[in-house]
Amino acid sequence: MASFDLVRHHRANDSVFLNAFDLIELSGDDIRLDPLEVRKATLASILAKASPGIRFNEHIEGDGPTVFAHACKMGLGGIVSKRKDSTYRSGHSPDWVKMKNSSAYSAQCRQERLRSPSSTPSATVRR
Repeated sequence: MASFDLVRHHRANDSVFLNAFDLIELSGDDIRLDPLEVRKATLASILAKASPGIRFNEHIEGDGPTVFAHACKMGLGGIVSKRKDSTYRSGHSPDWVKMKNSSAYSAQCRQERLRSPSSTPSATVRR
């Protein structure tokens, strides 16, 4: 289950962990201009010595739609596809695409919150 609250309120154990997928600063140096594949290689070497609560999110090369279909079958929230030679840019970029799995638990919870009465604007009735 993808939930920031679970990570925030628990100490390291087998059921709560962080998936690290990119590195934009190292020892105070901005490395956003390095290509993604270089940043990920640096991150992998750092995390090889890290505590068990942090996992390196591998870069999967392949056909995006096929990878997305497998992610959906696994019940994951989606995928982010990035060009491995791209630099880091804040905000949206043509170098990356986010695909959400609308049937994932996290998406269903988000939709349920949007439908709940507390999130619906109330109307004032005048007589």
